Amino acid sequence: MGTARTYETENNFLHATIVPMLTVAAIVFVITWLLYAVALKFFPVLKLLDFPERYGLARTRRLPYPTGIIAVIVFLCVIPVLFPIGMKEGGMMAAIALLGFACFFDDRTPLPSSVRLLVQVIVGILLFLTGSHIYTITNPLGGIIKLDSILLQTDLLGTLPILSGLFTVGWLLLTINALNWFDGVSGQVSVLSVIGFAMLGCLAFFRNGETDIALMAFTLAAIAAAGMTFDIPPARMLMGDTGAMFFGLMLGLLGIYHGGKVATAFLTLGMPLLDALFVIIRRILRKQSPFRGGQDHLHHCLLRRGWTERQIVLLTAIIGMAFGITALFLNTTEKGIAFVLLVVVMLLLRRYADSPTVRKSAERSAM
Repeated sequence: MGTARTYETENNFLHATIVPMLTVAAIVFVITWLLYAVALKFFPVLKLLDFPERYGLARTRRLPYPTGIIAVIVFLCVIPVLFPIGMKEGGMMAAIALLGFACFFDDRTPLPSSVRLLVQVIVGILLFLTGSHIYTITNPLGGIIKLDSILLQTDLLGTLPILSGLFTVGWLLLTINALNWFDGVSGQVSVLSVIGFAMLGCLAFFRNGETDIALMAFTLAAIAAAGMTFDIPPARMLMGDTGAMFFGLMLGLLGIYHGGKVATAFLTLGMPLLDALFVIIRRILRKQSPFRGGQDHLHHCLLRRGWTERQIVLLTAIIGMAFGITALFLNTTEKGIAFVLLVVVMLLLRRYADSPTVRKSAERSAM
Protein backbone atom coordinates (compact mmCIF):
# COMPACT_ATOMS: atom_id res chain seq x y z
CA MET A 1 0.00 0.00 0.00
CA GLY A 2 2.81 2.36 0.90
CA THR A 3 4.52 1.88 -2.44
CA ALA A 4 1.26 2.31 -4.34
CA ARG A 5 0.43 5.48 -2.40
CA THR A 6 3.91 6.89 -3.08
CA TYR A 7 3.59 6.14 -6.79
CA GLU A 8 0.14 7.76 -6.88
CA THR A 9 1.47 10.85 -5.08
CA GLU A 10 4.38 11.18 -7.49
CA ASN A 11 2.07 10.68 -10.47
CA ASN A 12 -0.30 13.37 -9.20
CA PHE A 13 2.65 15.75 -8.67
CA LEU A 14 3.93 15.16 -12.20
CA HIS A 15 0.46 15.68 -13.67
CA ALA A 16 -0.15 18.82 -11.61
CA THR A 17 3.14 20.42 -12.66
CA ILE A 18 4.02 19.20 -16.15
CA VAL A 19 0.58 19.86 -17.67
CA PRO A 20 0.46 23.57 -16.65
CA MET A 21 4.08 23.91 -17.72
CA LEU A 22 3.41 22.53 -21.19
CA THR A 23 0.24 24.62 -21.42
CA VAL A 24 2.26 27.77 -20.79
CA ALA A 25 4.81 26.68 -23.39
CA ALA A 26 2.03 26.05 -25.93
CA ILE A 27 0.51 29.50 -25.32
CA VAL A 28 3.92 31.16 -25.67
CA PHE A 29 4.51 29.22 -28.91
CA VAL A 30 1.23 30.44 -30.43
CA ILE A 31 1.86 34.07 -29.42
CA THR A 32 5.41 34.01 -30.74
CA TRP A 33 4.34 32.32 -33.99
CA LEU A 34 1.69 34.98 -34.59
CA LEU A 35 4.24 37.74 -33.99
CA TYR A 36 6.62 36.13 -36.48
CA ALA A 37 3.77 35.93 -39.01
CA VAL A 38 3.12 39.64 -38.50
CA ALA A 39 6.85 40.35 -38.88
CA LEU A 40 6.86 38.47 -42.17
CA LYS A 41 4.44 41.08 -43.52
CA PHE A 42 5.51 44.27 -41.75
CA PHE A 43 9.32 44.00 -41.52
CA PRO A 44 9.61 44.66 -45.29
CA VAL A 45 7.31 47.70 -44.89
CA LEU A 46 9.64 49.00 -42.16
CA LYS A 47 12.68 48.26 -44.37
CA LEU A 48 13.95 45.72 -41.85
CA LEU A 49 15.55 43.41 -44.41
CA ASP A 50 18.84 41.52 -44.61
CA PHE A 51 21.92 42.45 -46.63
CA PRO A 52 22.91 39.43 -48.77
CA GLU A 53 25.57 41.51 -50.55
CA ARG A 54 27.55 41.71 -47.30
CA TYR A 55 28.20 37.99 -47.53
CA GLY A 56 28.64 37.72 -51.29
CA LEU A 57 25.33 35.89 -51.76
CA ALA A 58 23.71 35.80 -55.16
CA ARG A 59 20.21 35.78 -53.66
CA THR A 60 18.27 38.80 -54.92
CA ARG A 61 15.27 38.59 -52.60
CA ARG A 62 15.90 40.26 -49.26
CA LEU A 63 14.38 38.58 -46.20
CA PRO A 64 12.91 40.11 -43.01
CA TYR A 65 15.84 40.67 -40.63
CA PRO A 66 16.67 40.50 -37.76
CA THR A 67 13.52 38.77 -36.53
CA GLY A 68 15.40 37.49 -33.47
CA ILE A 69 14.32 40.69 -31.73
CA ILE A 70 10.85 39.13 -31.47
CA ALA A 71 12.23 36.25 -29.39
CA VAL A 72 13.96 38.75 -27.10
CA ILE A 73 10.84 40.90 -26.63
CA VAL A 74 8.54 37.92 -26.02
CA PHE A 75 10.83 36.47 -23.36
CA LEU A 76 11.26 39.83 -21.61
CA CYS A 77 7.46 40.20 -21.50
CA VAL A 78 6.90 36.64 -20.29
CA ILE A 79 9.44 36.65 -17.43
CA PRO A 80 7.56 39.09 -15.11
CA VAL A 81 4.35 37.12 -15.66
CA LEU A 82 5.80 33.71 -14.80
CA PHE A 83 8.41 34.51 -12.13
CA PRO A 84 8.78 36.84 -9.14
CA ILE A 85 11.39 39.47 -10.01
CA GLY A 86 14.35 39.55 -7.62
CA MET A 87 17.93 40.65 -8.13
CA LYS A 88 18.84 37.61 -10.25
CA GLU A 89 15.80 37.93 -12.51
CA GLY A 90 16.27 41.69 -12.81
CA GLY A 91 19.90 41.22 -13.73
CA MET A 92 18.94 38.63 -16.33
CA MET A 93 16.36 40.92 -17.91
CA ALA A 94 18.80 43.84 -18.00
CA ALA A 95 21.50 41.65 -19.56
CA ILE A 96 19.10 40.31 -22.22
CA ALA A 97 17.90 43.83 -23.04
CA LEU A 98 21.47 45.15 -23.33
CA LEU A 99 22.62 42.29 -25.55
CA GLY A 100 19.43 42.40 -27.63
CA PHE A 101 19.67 46.15 -28.25
CA ALA A 102 23.37 45.99 -29.15
CA CYS A 103 22.85 43.01 -31.50
CA PHE A 104 19.84 44.61 -33.20
CA PHE A 105 21.88 47.75 -33.86
CA ASP A 106 24.81 45.63 -35.04
CA ASP A 107 22.57 43.67 -37.43
CA ARG A 108 21.52 46.95 -39.05
CA THR A 109 24.86 48.81 -38.84
CA PRO A 110 27.84 46.52 -38.10
CA LEU A 111 29.82 47.37 -34.97
CA PRO A 112 33.56 46.76 -34.49
CA SER A 113 34.30 43.30 -33.09
CA SER A 114 35.90 44.96 -30.04
CA VAL A 115 32.62 46.73 -29.18
CA ARG A 116 30.66 43.50 -29.62
CA LEU A 117 33.05 41.66 -27.32
CA LEU A 118 32.91 44.46 -24.74
CA VAL A 119 29.10 44.29 -24.65
CA GLN A 120 29.24 40.52 -24.16
CA VAL A 121 31.73 40.85 -21.30
CA ILE A 122 29.54 43.48 -19.63
CA VAL A 123 26.53 41.17 -20.00
CA GLY A 124 28.44 38.30 -18.39
CA ILE A 125 29.68 40.48 -15.51
CA LEU A 126 26.19 41.90 -14.95
CA LEU A 127 24.71 38.42 -14.70
CA PHE A 128 27.44 37.29 -12.31
CA LEU A 129 27.10 40.33 -10.04
CA THR A 130 23.33 39.87 -9.78
CA GLY A 131 23.57 36.24 -8.67
CA SER A 132 23.90 34.05 -11.75
CA HIS A 133 26.95 32.00 -10.91
CA ILE A 134 28.06 28.52 -9.97
CA TYR A 135 30.16 27.42 -6.98
CA THR A 136 31.34 23.96 -7.99
CA ILE A 137 31.86 21.81 -11.08
CA THR A 138 31.94 18.03 -10.92
CA ASN A 139 35.25 16.72 -12.25
CA PRO A 140 34.70 13.89 -14.81
CA LEU A 141 37.86 12.24 -13.41
CA GLY A 142 36.48 12.33 -9.89
CA GLY A 143 35.96 14.89 -7.17
CA ILE A 144 34.71 18.45 -7.23
CA ILE A 145 36.30 21.55 -8.75
CA LYS A 146 35.61 24.41 -6.35
CA LEU A 147 35.02 27.85 -7.76
CA ASP A 148 34.46 29.56 -4.41
CA SER A 149 37.97 29.23 -2.96
CA ILE A 150 38.76 32.91 -3.60
CA LEU A 151 36.11 35.25 -2.23
CA LEU A 152 35.64 39.00 -2.50
CA GLN A 153 33.64 40.75 0.19
CA THR A 154 31.48 43.69 -0.97
CA ASP A 155 29.03 45.89 0.94
CA LEU A 156 26.52 46.10 -1.89
CA LEU A 157 26.57 42.61 -3.42
CA GLY A 158 27.82 40.49 -0.52
CA THR A 159 30.42 37.76 -1.03
CA LEU A 160 31.50 37.12 -4.63
CA PRO A 161 33.43 33.99 -5.74
CA ILE A 162 36.10 35.31 -8.11
CA LEU A 163 36.88 32.03 -9.90
CA SER A 164 33.16 31.51 -10.42
CA GLY A 165 32.97 34.95 -11.99
CA LEU A 166 35.75 34.15 -14.44
CA PHE A 167 34.13 30.83 -15.31
CA THR A 168 30.68 32.38 -15.71
CA VAL A 169 31.84 35.16 -18.04
CA GLY A 170 34.06 32.79 -20.06
CA TRP A 171 31.34 30.15 -20.40
CA LEU A 172 28.74 32.71 -21.53
CA LEU A 173 31.16 34.23 -24.04
CA LEU A 174 31.68 30.75 -25.47
CA THR A 175 27.98 29.86 -25.79
CA ILE A 176 26.99 33.31 -27.13
CA ASN A 177 29.61 33.31 -29.88
CA ALA A 178 29.43 29.61 -30.67
CA LEU A 179 25.74 29.82 -31.55
CA ASN A 180 26.23 33.09 -33.40
CA TRP A 181 29.03 31.62 -35.55
CA PHE A 182 26.83 28.57 -36.09
CA ASP A 183 24.21 30.71 -37.82
CA GLY A 184 25.80 30.30 -41.26
CA VAL A 185 22.95 28.03 -42.35
CA SER A 186 19.39 29.10 -41.54
CA GLY A 187 17.64 26.72 -39.19
CA GLN A 188 20.73 25.40 -37.39
CA VAL A 189 20.47 27.73 -34.39
CA SER A 190 16.69 27.33 -34.09
CA VAL A 191 16.81 23.53 -34.22
CA LEU A 192 19.69 23.24 -31.78
CA SER A 193 18.09 25.78 -29.42
CA VAL A 194 14.83 23.81 -29.29
CA ILE A 195 16.77 20.62 -28.53
CA GLY A 196 19.03 22.31 -25.98
CA PHE A 197 16.23 24.02 -24.05
CA ALA A 198 14.11 20.85 -24.10
CA MET A 199 16.98 18.73 -22.77
CA LEU A 200 17.84 21.25 -20.02
CA GLY A 201 14.16 21.49 -19.12
CA CYS A 202 13.84 17.71 -18.82
CA LEU A 203 17.01 17.54 -16.71
CA ALA A 204 15.81 20.30 -14.40
CA PHE A 205 12.34 18.81 -13.95
CA PHE A 206 12.74 15.03 -13.97
CA ARG A 207 16.17 14.68 -12.34
CA ASN A 208 16.57 17.77 -10.17
CA GLY A 209 12.97 18.75 -9.39
CA GLU A 210 13.65 22.37 -10.37
CA THR A 211 10.23 23.39 -11.68
CA ASP A 212 11.11 27.07 -12.11
CA ILE A 213 14.17 26.33 -14.27
CA ALA A 214 12.20 23.73 -16.22
CA LEU A 215 9.41 26.24 -16.89
CA MET A 216 11.94 28.78 -18.16
CA ALA A 217 13.63 26.20 -20.36
CA PHE A 218 10.37 24.91 -21.89
CA THR A 219 9.22 28.50 -22.48
CA LEU A 220 12.45 29.25 -24.35
CA ALA A 221 12.06 26.01 -26.31
CA ALA A 222 8.59 27.18 -27.39
CA ILE A 223 9.94 30.57 -28.50
CA ALA A 224 12.72 28.90 -30.49
CA ALA A 225 10.28 26.38 -32.02
CA ALA A 226 7.99 29.17 -33.23
CA GLY A 227 10.91 30.82 -35.00
CA MET A 228 12.07 27.48 -36.38
CA THR A 229 8.88 27.15 -38.46
CA PHE A 230 9.99 30.24 -40.43
CA ASP A 231 13.71 29.50 -40.28
CA ILE A 232 14.00 26.00 -41.76
CA PRO A 233 15.47 26.16 -45.30
CA PRO A 234 14.31 27.70 -47.50
CA ALA A 235 14.12 30.44 -44.86
CA ARG A 236 11.36 33.03 -44.98
CA MET A 237 13.13 35.28 -42.46
CA LEU A 238 16.46 35.50 -40.64
CA MET A 239 16.97 35.85 -36.88
CA GLY A 240 20.36 37.56 -37.22
CA ASP A 241 22.90 37.93 -34.44
CA THR A 242 20.04 39.27 -32.29
CA GLY A 243 18.38 35.86 -32.12
CA ALA A 244 21.49 33.67 -32.26
CA MET A 245 23.25 35.50 -29.41
CA PHE A 246 20.07 35.61 -27.30
CA PHE A 247 19.61 31.85 -27.57
CA GLY A 248 23.33 31.30 -26.95
CA LEU A 249 23.17 33.46 -23.83
CA MET A 250 20.14 31.66 -22.41
CA LEU A 251 21.46 28.16 -23.14
CA GLY A 252 24.69 29.07 -21.36
CA LEU A 253 22.83 30.71 -18.49
CA LEU A 254 20.50 27.77 -17.89
CA GLY A 255 23.59 25.55 -17.91
CA ILE A 256 24.91 27.22 -14.76
CA TYR A 257 21.63 27.74 -12.89
CA HIS A 258 20.91 25.86 -9.66
CA GLY A 259 24.09 23.87 -9.21
CA GLY A 260 24.97 23.71 -12.86
CA LYS A 261 24.14 21.58 -15.87
CA VAL A 262 27.24 22.58 -17.78
CA ALA A 263 28.11 19.04 -18.89
CA THR A 264 24.62 18.44 -20.30
CA ALA A 265 24.61 21.84 -21.99
CA PHE A 266 28.06 21.18 -23.44
CA LEU A 267 27.06 17.81 -24.86
CA THR A 268 23.85 19.19 -26.37
CA LEU A 269 25.69 22.20 -27.84
CA GLY A 270 28.82 20.18 -28.57
CA MET A 271 28.63 20.66 -32.34
CA PRO A 272 28.74 24.50 -32.39
CA LEU A 273 31.00 24.75 -29.33
CA LEU A 274 33.64 22.37 -30.69
CA ASP A 275 33.35 23.84 -34.17
CA ALA A 276 33.98 27.29 -32.68
CA LEU A 277 36.99 26.02 -30.71
CA PHE A 278 38.45 24.29 -33.78
CA VAL A 279 38.03 27.45 -35.87
CA ILE A 280 39.59 29.66 -33.16
CA ILE A 281 42.60 27.35 -32.81
CA ARG A 282 43.07 27.14 -36.57
CA ARG A 283 42.87 30.92 -37.01
CA ILE A 284 45.32 31.55 -34.18
CA LEU A 285 47.78 29.05 -35.66
CA ARG A 286 47.48 30.90 -38.97
CA LYS A 287 48.01 34.22 -37.15
CA GLN A 288 44.53 35.40 -38.09
CA SER A 289 42.04 37.16 -35.83
CA PRO A 290 39.65 34.59 -34.32
CA PHE A 291 36.92 37.27 -34.26
CA ARG A 292 37.04 38.05 -37.95
CA GLY A 293 34.41 36.37 -40.11
CA GLY A 294 35.39 33.59 -42.46
CA GLN A 295 34.16 30.61 -44.44
CA ASP A 296 36.00 27.97 -42.42
CA HIS A 297 33.22 26.65 -40.19
CA LEU A 298 32.00 23.08 -40.61
CA HIS A 299 28.74 24.10 -42.28
CA HIS A 300 30.63 26.22 -44.82
CA CYS A 301 32.84 23.25 -45.69
CA LEU A 302 29.86 20.91 -45.99
CA LEU A 303 28.11 23.37 -48.30
CA ARG A 304 31.17 23.41 -50.54
CA ARG A 305 31.14 19.61 -50.38
CA GLY A 306 27.72 19.72 -52.02
CA TRP A 307 25.49 19.25 -48.97
CA THR A 308 22.16 21.07 -48.94
CA GLU A 309 21.17 23.37 -46.10
CA ARG A 310 18.45 20.96 -45.00
CA GLN A 311 20.94 18.08 -44.84
CA ILE A 312 23.23 20.16 -42.63
CA VAL A 313 20.33 21.11 -40.34
CA LEU A 314 19.34 17.44 -40.11
CA LEU A 315 22.92 16.48 -39.19
CA THR A 316 22.88 19.17 -36.50
CA ALA A 317 19.59 17.86 -35.10
CA ILE A 318 20.78 14.24 -35.05
CA ILE A 319 24.03 15.02 -33.24
CA GLY A 320 22.36 17.44 -30.81
CA MET A 321 19.58 15.00 -29.92
CA ALA A 322 21.87 11.98 -29.70
CA PHE A 323 24.26 13.54 -27.22
CA GLY A 324 21.61 15.65 -25.45
CA ILE A 325 19.30 12.73 -24.72
CA THR A 326 22.25 10.53 -23.77
CA ALA A 327 23.44 13.15 -21.28
CA LEU A 328 20.16 12.87 -19.35
CA PHE A 329 20.97 9.30 -18.32
CA LEU A 330 24.73 9.51 -17.71
CA ASN A 331 26.71 10.22 -14.58
CA THR A 332 29.58 12.71 -14.63
CA THR A 333 32.28 10.18 -15.61
CA GLU A 334 30.11 8.79 -18.40
CA LYS A 335 29.48 12.32 -19.66
CA GLY A 336 33.25 12.76 -19.85
CA ILE A 337 33.48 9.65 -22.03
CA ALA A 338 30.60 10.92 -24.18
CA PHE A 339 32.44 14.21 -24.58
CA VAL A 340 35.54 12.39 -25.86
CA LEU A 341 33.32 10.51 -28.33
CA LEU A 342 31.79 13.81 -29.44
CA VAL A 343 35.27 15.26 -30.06
CA VAL A 344 36.12 12.22 -32.20
CA VAL A 345 32.87 12.61 -34.18
CA MET A 346 33.60 16.29 -34.81
CA LEU A 347 37.18 15.62 -35.83
CA LEU A 348 36.02 12.98 -38.31
CA LEU A 349 33.42 15.37 -39.72
CA ARG A 350 36.06 18.08 -40.08
CA ARG A 351 38.39 15.70 -41.85
CA TYR A 352 35.64 14.63 -44.22
CA ALA A 353 34.51 18.20 -44.94
CA ASP A 354 37.96 19.78 -45.04
CA SER A 355 39.25 18.23 -48.26
CA PRO A 356 42.24 19.92 -49.96
CA THR A 357 39.93 21.68 -52.42
CA VAL A 358 37.63 22.89 -49.65
CA ARG A 359 40.57 24.01 -47.52
CA LYS A 360 42.08 26.11 -50.31
CA SER A 361 38.71 27.74 -50.98
CA ALA A 362 38.33 28.59 -47.27
CA GLU A 363 41.81 30.05 -47.09
CA ARG A 364 41.15 32.29 -50.09
CA SER A 365 37.88 33.55 -48.61
CA ALA A 366 39.55 34.34 -45.25
CA MET A 367 42.21 36.55 -46.86
